[in-house]
Amino acid sequence: MSRVRLKEDHELSPKVKAVVQDLDAKGVDTANLRGFAHCQEMFDSYFQFYGPARKGRAVEEELIELVRLKVARHNDCFT
Repeated sequence: MSRVRLKEDHELSPKVKAVVQDLDAKGVDTANLRGFAHCQEMFDSYFQFYGPARKGRAVEEELIELVRLKVARHNDCFT
């Protein structure tokens, strides 16, 4: 299976690096963000939808978590 190499801090744009370091400090897994960092457009689009969605403003947080777990299970990823 193909894998996207996750960018290290020194490879991130200043904008992405600030977000990633803030989340790292809070103990949040930043693997997705480090993968999205290969394409700034994707990174920006991700936060435009997902940020508000995770705060329950677009889709309930519980539903997002259930979908995330279902997708992970479908892909044999037990996170």
